[in-house]
Parts: sequence; C-alpha cells; structure tokens
Amino acid sequence: MVDSEDQNQREEKKVNGLDEYTGKLVRVLEGIEAVRKRPAMYIGDTGQRGLHHLVYEVVDNAIDEAMAGFCESVRVTLHTDGSVSVADDGRGIPVDLHPTEQRSTLEVIMTKLHAGAKFEGRGYKVSGGLHGVGVTVVNALSEECSVEVHRDGHVWHQTYQRGIVSSPVEKGEPSSLTGTTTTFLPDTEIFPVIKFEYKILQKRLQELAYLNNGLRIFLKDEREEREEEFYYEGGIVDFVQYLNKSGAVLHEKVFVCRRELEDVFVEVAFQYGDSYTENVYSYVNNINTIEGGTHVSGFRTALTRAMNQYGKKQNAFKDVIPSGEDFREGITAIVSVRVSEPQFEGQTKTKLGNGEVDGIVMTVVHDALGKFLEENPSTAKKIIHKGIIAAEARESARKARELTRRKGALTSSSLPGKLRDCRTKDMESSELFLVEGDSAGGSADSGRNSEFQAVLPLRGKILNVEKARLPKVLANEEIGHIITAIGVGVGEDEDPTKRRYGKIVIMTDADVDGSHIRTLLLTFFVRQMRRLIEDGHIYVAQPPLYRVRQKKRTRYINADEELRQELMERGLEGARLACGSEWELEGDRLEELVEVLNDLDDPLQSLERRGVDIKELFDHREQETSSLPVFRIFMDGKEFWFTSRETLNDFIRDRSVTSESSDPEHEDVEGNGNSSGFKISEFHEVRSLNKALEKLSSFDLDGADLISVEELSDDVEARFKMTIGDESIDLTGIRDILPAVRRRGEKGLSITRFKGLGEMDAEELWETTMDPERRILRRVRIDEAAEADRIFRILMGDQVEPRRNFIEQHALEVQNLDV
Repeated sequence: MVDSEDQNQREEKKVNGLDEYTGKLVRVLEGIEAVRKRPAMYIGDTGQRGLHHLVYEVVDNAIDEAMAGFCESVRVTLHTDGSVSVADDGRGIPVDLHPTEQRSTLEVIMTKLHAGAKFEGRGYKVSGGLHGVGVTVVNALSEECSVEVHRDGHVWHQTYQRGIVSSPVEKGEPSSLTGTTTTFLPDTEIFPVIKFEYKILQKRLQELAYLNNGLRIFLKDEREEREEEFYYEGGIVDFVQYLNKSGAVLHEKVFVCRRELEDVFVEVAFQYGDSYTENVYSYVNNINTIEGGTHVSGFRTALTRAMNQYGKKQNAFKDVIPSGEDFREGITAIVSVRVSEPQFEGQTKTKLGNGEVDGIVMTVVHDALGKFLEENPSTAKKIIHKGIIAAEARESARKARELTRRKGALTSSSLPGKLRDCRTKDMESSELFLVEGDSAGGSADSGRNSEFQAVLPLRGKILNVEKARLPKVLANEEIGHIITAIGVGVGEDEDPTKRRYGKIVIMTDADVDGSHIRTLLLTFFVRQMRRLIEDGHIYVAQPPLYRVRQKKRTRYINADEELRQELMERGLEGARLACGSEWELEGDRLEELVEVLNDLDDPLQSLERRGVDIKELFDHREQETSSLPVFRIFMDGKEFWFTSRETLNDFIRDRSVTSESSDPEHEDVEGNGNSSGFKISEFHEVRSLNKALEKLSSFDLDGADLISVEELSDDVEARFKMTIGDESIDLTGIRDILPAVRRRGEKGLSITRFKGLGEMDAEELWETTMDPERRILRRVRIDEAAEADRIFRILMGDQVEPRRNFIEQHALEVQNLDV
C-alpha cells in the first residue's frame, strides 16, 4: 500500500521524466571527454596536488627516456602566463604515420588514451608510466597545449585546445637536435586555482636527479627570475647523505650496491645515524612506493640475515640477539629497483607486488652487505652495537607495554579519566579532538556534539619523541593518555583496525606555543602512529584568526588575506585619488592601483626588516632598465650594488677574490687577503618588486613615488590627495594609501585577533571550529616522506646547528611572530 504523499511524489516524477531509466540515459564517455568529466580519476584531484601532477606526468616521460639511456638533461620552465614547458634531449616522440590509426604517431600519443611505446617492452625496457594515459591526460586538462619535436633532421610542431587538435603536425626548419618540448596551460574550467609552487616542483625534481645519477634537471621560474640545476654524480649515495645532513652519523662511508640480476636492476644505499627511527624510502622505476612492497621486504630480510651472520661470527651477541627491527633503528636507506613489468596496487602505484623481486633484492643486498661488513670492521662493530642497544631498549619497551596493559585491565575503565568520550558506537563517524589546555578543553567539552565528538585535553607540551626511545615515550603521562584513547598501539604494535575514532583532530592555539604543541603531536604521530597519517585519519583544526563584529552581527575570518580584501573593499567605497592636477582615479581603476600597492607592500616590508633603506635601494637603480639591484657587497668600508649575478661575479673576479667566497648564497663570507673582509647580501624580494613596479608604471608612477616625504609643511605640498565622502586626506607618498584605506575600512568594525582557543566560549568554538557544517579541517598527508623525515629531524632532533641554520634561512618568511 502506498500513501497519498508517496503517490503524489511518483506522479510528479513521471511528469518530470525522473522515473525513466532506460538505455538512452546511459552515456558513454570516451577518451578526452572522460578525462575532462572525471579528472580526479586520473590526477587525484583538481586542487594543488592534481595541478602539480600534470608536470610530473610530462617529466616522467622524459625520465623514461633517461632510464633508457637516450636523455641527458630535462628542463622545466614556469612561465609568467601560468603555463609550463618540459623539454628533454631524448629521441623525440615519433612523428611518422601510425600503422593502424593512419595519422601521425605524435597526434595519437597526445590525443588517445592508452597509446604508448611501453606496452610491448620494445620502446622502453623499464618505465614509470605503464598505462599510456599521462601526457594525454595533461593535454585533455589544458586550455592550450603545444608540442615541439626535434627528430628525423627537422623540427615538428602540433597544437591542441582542451585535448582537441587545433593544428596538424607541421614539418619545420631543419634541426640536428633530438628531443621533445611540451608546453601546456592548465584549464581554468578544471582547476579553480592555477599557481604552480616552485618549492613543490623543486623537491620532486631534486628527488628524480638523485635517483638518476648523471642526469641534469633544470628548474626555471620566469615569474621570479630564478633557476636551479640538479645534478648528482653519486646518485642515491648523495641522496642518503643529504637526508642525514641534519643529524650525526654512525659511520661516514655510505653502503651502496648496484647490480642487475634477472633483468631487475637493484640499487641500494644506506647509512646509520644516531636517531631512533627507521627511514627507508623505496622506488620502482623512479616512482615513490610509499607503502613499500616486495623490494623493501627483500632489503629488510637481507639486512637482518647479513647482520646476524656477521654478529654471530664475531661472537658479538651475549644476552640478547637483535631482531630485524633493531638493526633498522637509525638507518636511512634508499631502495631503488627498475623492473620491466612492475605490478602495482592500482594506478596509485604505492606498493610493489612482484614476488620475484623479493628474492632478487635479497640476494643482491645480502652478497654486497656481507662483503661490506668484512671490509669495514670498525663500521660493522658500530652497527652491531647499535642493534644490541636497540634490542635491549625494545625489551624494556615490551615490559613497559605489558605493565600498561595489566594496569588497564585492573582498573574499572582503561580509558583516561580526562577523556570526554562520545556516545556513538559508529567508529567511522566519531571524532577525537586533542585540545591544548584545560580551559580550551572545557569550552570544547561544553560546545561539542557529544553524540559523535570526544575531547581529550592535554596539559602542557608532550614529550619530543624524536629524542626518545619507546620506553621513555610510554612513560610520558600525556602520551599515555593519547595512546589509550586512540587504541591502535604504537611502533611495531600499531594496529589500525583497533582505532576507536574515524578522525583524530589536533586543535591548538594560533600562537607560538600552540604551533609548538602541534609540531610535537605531529612528530609523535609520524614516528609512532604513522599508519594513521598514511590512512588519512589525522587532521589539524583551523580556528578562525579574527572575529569581526559590526553592530549586532558577528562574523569569523580564517585568513589574513580574506580580512585584507574586506577592509580594502570597505575602505575604497566611494573613494577618489588625485595626483595634483595630473590625474584622478576612482572605482575599478583605483582598486587596480591598490592591488599593485599590495603586491609592493610585502617585499618592501621584508627588505626593511632586513635593514635595507628603500630610498637608498632606489637610488642604485640601473639607469637604462630602471631595474633595482639584487646584490649588495660591503667591502673596505664601502658598499657596492649589482643588478645581476654576472656583474657581481665580474666585480669579485676583478678584485681577485676566491671563487669560494663569491657564492652569493652565503650572507657572510671572509675574503682571502682582505683584512676587513666583506659581506654579500642577496635580496630575493627585488625580483617580485621589479614586476610590481612595471605594473605601477601604467599609472604614470614609479619607485620615487613610494618614498614618503618625512613631514608636510607650508613649503612641501602633498602630491596625492584621497577624498572619501567629505573627508580629504593628504598623502606624502603612495605607500600611505594602503594604511589610509585600511583605517577607513575598519571604521564601524570591532576586530579581535584570536590567539588562544580559551578566548572563545563554548558556542564560539562550536560555530567556528567543531561544527562539521562550518569548520575547516586540514588532513595531514605525507606526500614526500623523505623530505618530511628530514625536516622533522632538523626541527625536533638533537643537533642544534642544522636547526639554527634552518631558522636563519627562513626567519624572514615569518608573517605573524608572537613575542
């Protein structure tokens, strides 16, 4: 029986055709159309991660050429219009007529999915891309794409728009070169933000250069006039040394073995440090297999067997025999294999499944490591001793865990008393908030939805687990509460199936102490509950930075940029700017000028923080080009300014300064034979400053207009005047426009900058940070495990010098310093 309401709904669906489900509703998406309709299936997402994945797909094709022995250099260029070019000197994509498609092979590869030379094993013996979709997907998701091929004695061109051919393959001028250059502009219909991050690409390209010794990779950013070359003759040996640079090492000589066995090329390098964590990074055909696989298991088996055999032979084991885990404590290892037919777990390629690779890697590493230990007895002794110490610590940790379990079994409830648990039994929908301090914990407890949200207040800063072995970690009360509440265990005992909550959310204050606590918690999760991060269960809450009240209305703002934009819009409403009798701006044109001034403001403030006098900087502009100087040298009590690295180097050579001291990357360098020494400073901010000044010129303004007159008087008239309603403001320079607009934008508003969660009451905390409908949570991911581990060791490890260098290098990037 159907009630009347259901019957009415069915009648309505019939009228609208919503109940019709026939074959004509089934749409078949093919090729380019399928990629554009569901881009996340091919590149993961359409955010920053997916955007940069486009570059990786094209670069991987060039790397495949390098692995095949046909490519010596790869150049990646970020253009000012948002496009990217990837050029290699490989063989060049074939342009001849495809035998079955009856069109140029270049066009087939660029426009047809699953078209490539990697299926038959003849074009490439090994390769990273096995599905033949990479460059086709890039083409499909690009507003414009062009390919230039040097091959067969000529240059060949073809262009595309959103994956569709817009011009035929054209034969150009003669060329003796070989290689392919692909230039693409990501499509704004697919990607909401098109802004390539230099540092993201830098890390990946550097990693590829390490994995392919002898290959030169260049990264150029035309937006910032910046270029780097990555070239490592030592390959993965250099990679290991780079990763261990931030800590003390147990032995200087890096173990390395390279050997091809049964058509599998195995390359392994490792070195021990003084840390307590295992850092093994694995690659298959240059693909980072973050979940490991058979090549990693083969390496671990070989390491354990070789160490145990050597230790027993030397009669080194007395009371305890180390396990494989003990021998891996403090190791930094790179395991790289090249396999002709790798079997991955899906397109994500995060775990290798080829069974035969296990035995091959084990044989190669075991043979080489046995020889290494015999030839380096002092190093072998140190490694064996470290394994024994680790085994003793592991035994202590086992006893501590057993004691913890027994204590939990004897109490009425094994959950920590401070935990305010939720009621739901549905683990996936439940959330645990790790909250800094009892005050914020109280607000969170009162404001939460107790049906699915649990709160665990943390007192003070937890133990830095980077500097502690497991027994000390388990003895820490606050960490003990976290371990018990989450339920998965730690280290080798970590079992994600025992997880009690779907989301674990770190919620700390927006000040220095809050950032420190958040970093300590992340260090703990990375080192002791890494699977929770890898499986996507760890989040960081983002409380609002500002509360804005206007009469009875209250709003919350999450970012400085959002507040700045609002104040600009309010401040410019009805405003006019006059430059004497020369011109007057209002409306959109005035907004454009303010945007340019905003672009100028950050680099100018950064330079002033570094002690640079802006007027002096502009006084040393190059006369012909009006470019500002990038380098400054203090020598013999005098200062010299240079607009390019070339002129700087010429100056240094003319004064017979050593090449070592001419490195502009060093802020302070002592010159040989120069009693007073000299200091070189490089101002990276000038590059973006020069670009903003070019935009400023369209308003008939230049750098001189940025310099404010110290004080207006009867003799000195204000050149600029801003009129807002009945109010008229005299301005000594155009830099004064921004603060004037901001002050007007703030009128009528009460703006509160939050630093602590305790400043919010329960209702505010719920509305801004805990309500699933309105909050912002950031999922913690480890996209670059090797670099993440290196940064954790720098910031949280025992070595002071690397941390000091890191702080000095990045100090000027700080935006909000809480002192």
